[in-house]
Amino acid sequence: MDRLSLFSTLDLAALGLILATWLLIGWHIENPPRRRPSTSTLMGAYRREWMREMVTRQPRIFDAQTLSTLRESTSFFASATMIAIGGVLASIANADRLMGLANQITLESDPTFVWEIKMIAILFFLINAFLKFVWSNRLFGYCAVLMGAVPNDPKDPRALPRADKAATINITAARSFNRGLRSIYFALGVTAWLLGPVALMIATGITLFVLWRREFASKSRAALMVDDSPTAM
Repeated sequence: MDRLSLFSTLDLAALGLILATWLLIGWHIENPPRRRPSTSTLMGAYRREWMREMVTRQPRIFDAQTLSTLRESTSFFASATMIAIGGVLASIANADRLMGLANQITLESDPTFVWEIKMIAILFFLINAFLKFVWSNRLFGYCAVLMGAVPNDPKDPRALPRADKAATINITAARSFNRGLRSIYFALGVTAWLLGPVALMIATGITLFVLWRREFASKSRAALMVDDSPTAM
């Protein structure tokens, strides 16, 4: 408790703000209002449509290649996040050098413990991202197996139910991948804490704006919202 007193009330408020923002924006993206769906929600519908189209596509090389690309993305981010985790752990192990550099930048003389906690906050988001990417990769693997189990005959009664199962796993994998990406965004945002609580609050606001815009006000979302049904065309 004596060590916690090294952090000001503003520090704790800024840390609580970024944690609350991370949780709330994630919930809002995954549970958006029906009148204003997020990009992730719209893509989920297209993923389900993809699996249904796969039933009638022969051969299914395109589907296999697309899924392979998705798995490669999860593998890349998992590897990159693991490297970042190693870098943060190395910084914590050399906290004295970090403290000297940080104190020169902020013109403050905080003890080593303070800088270690700030690095651990970054580490928290990075570890969460790594776990999400690994699980996403595993789920895309499950999806590949389910896709292989879909009968080649579209008239087979098992075809559409299994395609729907593959779609559900695919959507779940994408959700985990997106959660990992959001953790990366907030890991970058929490690095601003090294400059002080005010910088952390500003970084939290910027991160929130970037995520909200990409999910609810981007050009890609507008393209997905275009009605391409036969009646509209």
